[in-house]
Amino acid sequence: MSLPKKNNARAAGVLPSPYEDVREWLKVVESIGELKRIDGADWDLEIGTIAEVIYRERKGAIPALLFDRIKGYPKGFRILFGQQTSYRRLALMAGLPLDSVGLKLVARFKEKLAALRPLPPRIVKQGPVFENTMSGDAVDVLKFPVPKVHELDGGRFIGTACIAITRDPDEGWLNLGTYRAMVHDKKSVGLFMSSAGKHGRQHMEKYFKKGKPCPVVLCAGQDPLLLLAAGNPIELGYSEYNYCGGIRGRPYDLVEGEVTGLPFPASAEIAIEGFLHPGDVKADGPFGEWLGYYGTRMEDTPVLRIERIHHRNDPILCVARPGRPPTDYSLSKGMIRAAQLWDRVEKAGLPNVRGVWSLEPGIGSLFNVISIKQAYPGHSRQALILASQCLGGAYNGRFVVVVDEDIDPTSEFDVLWAMATRCDPEQAVEIIRRAASGSLDVCIPPENKGHSSRCLIDACMPYDRRHQFPPIAESSEELKNKIREKWKNEIFG
Repeated sequence: MSLPKKNNARAAGVLPSPYEDVREWLKVVESIGELKRIDGADWDLEIGTIAEVIYRERKGAIPALLFDRIKGYPKGFRILFGQQTSYRRLALMAGLPLDSVGLKLVARFKEKLAALRPLPPRIVKQGPVFENTMSGDAVDVLKFPVPKVHELDGGRFIGTACIAITRDPDEGWLNLGTYRAMVHDKKSVGLFMSSAGKHGRQHMEKYFKKGKPCPVVLCAGQDPLLLLAAGNPIELGYSEYNYCGGIRGRPYDLVEGEVTGLPFPASAEIAIEGFLHPGDVKADGPFGEWLGYYGTRMEDTPVLRIERIHHRNDPILCVARPGRPPTDYSLSKGMIRAAQLWDRVEKAGLPNVRGVWSLEPGIGSLFNVISIKQAYPGHSRQALILASQCLGGAYNGRFVVVVDEDIDPTSEFDVLWAMATRCDPEQAVEIIRRAASGSLDVCIPPENKGHSSRCLIDACMPYDRRHQFPPIAESSEELKNKIREKWKNEIFG
């Protein structure tokens, strides 16, 4: 397992060119060979299924997918899938060298988080998002080729790779969240903010307690970095605009909504202004969710009544295909949460951390692995408990595994081998009960939603026997390199 030297990110690879919006980002993505253009597909299931097949059957990096000439819609009204499905595109979003892959990506992003200085946005008067505006009877959210993604979905979902912008009515702070939004008709969509812990839902409930409607701006096309932050829990105390401004090293330019007053990206592709009203609910769903199962049909989802829609010329509707991994989210959630986890356990005083990883089948939170060099009795248990309860691992977790430094935490094979050979379940497994979970956890019955258990697995060599543990039956790197060199033409060429 090889890690980059600290503070050496810029020297280790080519830094990507800065970009301002999703269009400039796509130009960079195409220049590195990771954009696939597809013309003539149908919004009704066909586009979603094309994305699914490519995600699951593509060999190598999964490209971003840009659909145009969509059935029933004019040329230029496009759909973008797969913003977050490759390491290089995640590195591009985070402003990291494009050779950031695997644990190197997590290590570099962790270092960026540790040094992060939030950078507040700027309010400007105009931006490309105001090139077109719909109001009154002209409002029609189905002017855009909103897809029906999965066969059993309850409708067409415009909110899958969106950011929903809300403001705390008492304290004034802004939140960006990624919540599913199903189209009911041309002037309304459902906004499913799944659990009480979601900041957008907290804002809504504060407005409702005052008997007031909650203003919302739903953006469906923006800098992919904002989506990366909105779809994951971040450090408390500032908005995602400030957080992402610090990551990219430049403030965002925002415009204010005509009817909501809420600020949204001046270069957004599509921005929908509206209000959630107390008692105004409607059934929505089901929808194929990020856990890989259909989320339940919700009978009381708040309805966003649309009053304005702003969009650029030839808009790009950014969407995602959640479901059984790999998906739009499974890689990115793992990168974000592993970096947060690594940063937090070190700040809590855990020494000798060699790497943290979230296995992609665990969809970014359900199966986390931490690698350490054991230094004292109880070191591995300390790692497990900290990793299960700090930012990146506390919410919607399931399994945490600690391994020795010789085990690559990014390798599912190596992790399972360590679990199978280095731990006696009676001594190595602990259970934490009533930890934080979410409403979409399919393993938990409805009456117990909100809590779940954590399984902590110590897959390290027993500390008191680590020096007597049998040596691994594997050739040394020196011998393997010697053999590779000798036989490089005949066998390894």
